[in-house]
Parts: sequence; C-alpha cells; structure tokens
Amino acid sequence: MILSTTYLRNIACKLAICMGIKMRIHVEGKNISVKEGQSVLQAALDAGIYIPHLCSHPNLEAVSGCRLCCIEIEGEEEVLAACKTTVRDGMVVKVHTPRADKTRKMAMELILAAHPADCTGCPKYGNCELQSMYQYMGVGPQRWRKKSRIVPNDNSNPLIQHLFTRCVRCGRCVRACRELRGVKVLDFQKTKDGIHVGIDGNLSLKEAGCKFCGACIEVCPTGSIMDAVGIMSEDTSYKDMVVPCRGACPAGIDIPRYIRYIKEGDFAKAIAVVREKVPFPETLGSICNHICEDNCKRNELGEPISVCRLKRAAAVNDTKEWKAKVRKTPSTGKKVAVIGGGPAGLTASYYLVKKGHSVTVFEENERAGGQGRYGIPAYRLPDDILDKEIADILDEGVELLTNTKVESPKKLLADGYEAVLVAVGTHEGTKIPLEGSELEGISINTEFLKKARQGGPQKLGERVMILGGGNVAYDCARTAIRLGAKEVHVACLESLDKMPAGKEEMEEGKEEGIILHDAHSLLRIVGSAHVEGVELQRIKRFYFDENRRAVIDLLEESYELLPVDHVIFAVGQKPAGTIDMGLELLGGAYIIADENMKTNVEGIFAAGDVVTGTKTVIDAIAAGRKSAESIDRYLGGDGDICEQLIDMEIPNQYIGRCSGFADLKRKVPKRKEAKVRKQSFEIVEEAFDTETAKSEAGRCLQCDLRLTLEQPKLWTEY
Repeated sequence: MILSTTYLRNIACKLAICMGIKMRIHVEGKNISVKEGQSVLQAALDAGIYIPHLCSHPNLEAVSGCRLCCIEIEGEEEVLAACKTTVRDGMVVKVHTPRADKTRKMAMELILAAHPADCTGCPKYGNCELQSMYQYMGVGPQRWRKKSRIVPNDNSNPLIQHLFTRCVRCGRCVRACRELRGVKVLDFQKTKDGIHVGIDGNLSLKEAGCKFCGACIEVCPTGSIMDAVGIMSEDTSYKDMVVPCRGACPAGIDIPRYIRYIKEGDFAKAIAVVREKVPFPETLGSICNHICEDNCKRNELGEPISVCRLKRAAAVNDTKEWKAKVRKTPSTGKKVAVIGGGPAGLTASYYLVKKGHSVTVFEENERAGGQGRYGIPAYRLPDDILDKEIADILDEGVELLTNTKVESPKKLLADGYEAVLVAVGTHEGTKIPLEGSELEGISINTEFLKKARQGGPQKLGERVMILGGGNVAYDCARTAIRLGAKEVHVACLESLDKMPAGKEEMEEGKEEGIILHDAHSLLRIVGSAHVEGVELQRIKRFYFDENRRAVIDLLEESYELLPVDHVIFAVGQKPAGTIDMGLELLGGAYIIADENMKTNVEGIFAAGDVVTGTKTVIDAIAAGRKSAESIDRYLGGDGDICEQLIDMEIPNQYIGRCSGFADLKRKVPKRKEAKVRKQSFEIVEEAFDTETAKSEAGRCLQCDLRLTLEQPKLWTEY
C-alpha cells in the first residue's frame, strides 16, 4: 500500500495536534486555546473566528496562493498567510488591519476580474465559496475590471466537465489529484492565453490515466470542475448521487466499502460488510438482478463493476469471523410468528431474533427458501448455497417448522404470538385465457419450476413453447432443455430491447438453443385433446393507453402456425391462500400493508411479494429488514436492527496511478460450455477466484472517497 507524502503529513499533523501541548494565542482580541502544530488559520476557524480563505482546504496541504487569509502578527514586519503560519504560545494575531485588508481586497479583485459577473445562473449559486467570500469582504461587481477568458469549456470527458471561466486557479484540484490521490493527471498549464488547469500534452482524462474518483470536483470552490450533466439529480440525495450503486441497493449494502476490501485481498472484512445488511450474501451473489450495476458510474466508461459476482467471491471465501460480533440482545419474552420461509420471512426472523424476540417460522413446503428454492433453477442457485445460509439464520435461534401450512394469522395471535408476519410470496402462477388453454400439455411457470426442482416427472414432448419475456420465462425455457426438450421457443409481446429478461440470461439461453420470437402475440393454442401447436402473429406496435390497458397492433400477413407439444405460461404469478386469511386485499390476492408493513388487523404485518407483487430477492430481503424494524417497534423496541460486524476504518485517500485504468475490461467468470451445461442442473457459473476478484475490484472508481473529504464552512456558518 502506497501512502502519499501529503497523506502522511496530514496524519502526522493531526497526531501532533491531538498529542500536542496546549497553548494560547490572541486573535482579534480573543484569547483562544490552540494545540502545537496547528496553523493560525485552522486554530482561528476551530475557535469560531473567521479568516477569509480560498485556496486552503482541510484535506490539502496549504500553499498560501490566494492571499485572502492575510494576517498581521505582533513582532512581525510582513503580512503573513494564516494558512502557512504555525501557532506559537502567546502569539497576538490581527486579521483586520489596514494592510491585511488592503492585500486581501486586492487579491479578491484580481480573482474577480476574470470571473463571470452573473452568479445567478451558476449551479453553485448560494453554495459557492467565492461568492460567500466576496460578500463577506464587501467587494462588489462595480469594482471588477473584467477580462475575458477565451479558454472554452471542456465537456468532452465522461463523468467530469470543466468550466474554465469559473476557475480561480486556487490549485485545490491540482493538489487533490497529485498529492492527495496520487493520480497526477491535473496540473497548471502555461499557454499563450495564460495559465489554466489542464493535462500535460492536451490529452483527455481517459488518455491521461484519470481514475474519475471525483476529488477534483469535491474540492473545487467555485464549480469550475463539476459532475457531467445528467450525473446528478435534484430528486436524489447528494450521498446517493455521489455513490449511486449504494443508493440503488434496496438493502443499503455499503458496496464501495466491501469492494475496497476485496481489492486489498481481505475477504473476511468484505463479507462482514455485506452481512451487516443481508443474511443471504452468496444467494445474492448468484442470482441478484444487481440494479446497483445499472447505476454504477463506470457505465460511463464502458462496463460496470461486477458488484454481484464480487459479493459471491466474498461469500465463498467467508471465514465466519463476523460471527464474533453478531448482535446479541437479552430475551424480551415476546413471541413472533412468521408465515413463509422465503427471503423476506427468513430475513425478518434473523433480525428479530437478534433483537431478543422468540421467532417461529411456519413453512408450507418441505424445505425453506421460498422462490429461491422452488422458483429459481438449481443451475443458478443450488440447494447447498441456500442450506448453508439458512443454517446461519437458524443458528441465531430461529425456530423453523416445515410442512406446516397456516391459513389464519389471527389464530396465531390467539395462540399467544404478540405479532405475526405474513410473507408467503407469490407461488401461484397465472394463465392467460387463450383459446386452447384447457388442452392437455399446458403448464404454469410456478408449478413447472417447482416440480423440476423437486425432481418430479414431467412430460414435455420434444417441442416446447414458453409464453413470456421475463427471467422466469427463460428459467422455464432453460429448464425444459435440461429435461430433454429438443426444441424450445420463447414468445413475448415485448420487442427485444424492451424485454424484462436480463441480458445475460437471454444470451446464455440463446447459446443453449432457445429460439426467441420477440414482438409476437400468441393468438391461440391448437390441438384436439392435446397441444399440437400455437398460432403467432408479429406485433407492429405494443403500448399501454392512458388507462393502462394493453393495445396491440398486429402486422398483417405475419401469421405463423408453430408446431409444439407443450406450452408453459410464464406471464406472472400471485399469492396463494391469502383470500382466506381475513386481511384486506388488493386485486383479490395481494395483502394491503402501510409504509410500516402493518395490515388492517392489529398485530399482523405483511412483507415481500405478497404485498408488492413478484419482485427480486434483494427487494424481498429489504422488505424483511423493514418489517423487522416495524415489528420490533410494535413490541416495544427501538426498531434499530443495525449491527457492526467490523470496526470502521478510514480508507486511504491515496489511490495512485494505473495506466489505462478507464479502459480496464470487466472480468468474466468461467462458465460451462452450453453443450455441457444444458445436460444437467449443475451450476453454470463458477465464482471468481481470489486473484480475479481482486483485479475486478481494482476497476472500482471508489466514488465514496469523495464523501470522506471535509466540506469547508462558509463565513455565515461561523
């Protein structure tokens, strides 16, 4: 690990300040306590005494370039820069003297002479350090001697834009890039038009080796260097905009933090970070829809970080060290019943039992796991992964009763449970009422996948048609191939670019021989007693009207009769058995719950797909966490289920150079060849080995480091 000189100097200075001998100095007539090693500027600011400054930044070494922090010290002849002057015991400091004010005012006027006069159109308006400074000093536009800047703005780079007219040449960005981060891309450039911040050789940021960490943006006082248009949004918090992967994760996993540990080869710490938020890390690493990757800033450079697979790499290298710090709370004597042993129900149980509550999970099937067990094929999520992670949950004290169907949540309350959570998922598939849908040779997605997972016999014939365009449709199609079908088709209303199925799922399916009929309408199923074929017609246009009703315009003369032996509907699913639970429902099946997961019956909560409709495993886990918080509060707790499985560490600000960093290619895991993998339900994809995982983690932009930089206060905050 390489540490920059500036980084070490700052650490040493802070240690010196923490351990230093306390002294006293006088600033503007005030007697203040200071510590050895502090600059006059920092000592004054810490004491709430404002001294104007612009080039100075808490995380950067002072250079006294702006001349705004000028002070006079008794016994010294010259005007000094407060940022570069170290405190001495008994020192008498004067900020507002005629000489200091004159020097400061002249420096500000020179800065403003080349700065745009109209601030109102600037995105930094109201939060600009320069604007705050000249307002404090009383230097107005009428005194500006304007000079035009002819250097054009640079919007050519991904993620970062440089508006040169706003630059005041304070040098913060240069010091952040060269000293704090060690990337050494930005520097002052001498040109015929003057000095400005740029790149040697007039290269692009990518060509120069920029790591796009955003430190230059964060330290810029005027908005000269900013996030590119479209990166930031007013509808999102600043933290989530800076670190969009973490903000997008429904469970709030600290993604950059665990990726940094993987880069350093510390998989024990990486998995601890993941497990602070979820009890199913390897499950998620195998089948998560990874919306975090869709939001990864590296998409602007090419392909995102393989966040999902890195999570799996951390999980398969789990040393269980995190267990030593698992939260243990004394028993509350309160009993909670959870109906449904899927991701939502088990997650809620896991966190509730650690809050001291007694939790019993009632699972209708012979094994827990929910859709992870019975709705996702074993070639994506094998039983042993689920078994291992469910065992960790049960080890915390959760009681699991399988082959136990609960029809009345109210009865559980009557039996002595203080709270009940309904998390039964959506295990009842739906069928479109097409002509011919009553024929033999018709299957429903949920039943088909469950039977396949249980190893039950299924007669498919040689040619199978799957109706649907999502991941479940492809799960059914790829399962049908593994069950012996010779020819498998997928037909859906959506065009290829609008299909909800994941890109990788579709690519792997294509490799295995699946034939896609996108933008096709299934008109009817034909046959006498058994399915013999399907009638398809290409769609010219498919959309929803203002009442959310589907409108399908068919293309004339595109009719096709496709001979098949079996049809599987994969067009959706809904909860089963909720109609008899005595709870308020939506659409006759989905339980209505408020923002706290409460139903219309006191003491009964609901979470996951049974409320929202079929979503993803990570959404179910997030819902389980939220329901645990609400139930804990309902039972008299504080609702805080957070736990810290690893001590917080300050990440190294120095990230160094890496030639060709922007163009580093995303690592691809090893997969079985299509002709091999379609012969069995063995897992298709291998986990990253440790070296590949470290290499992939090294592609991370480490966006979160921006948030570790201190924000200078404006004078109005003192």
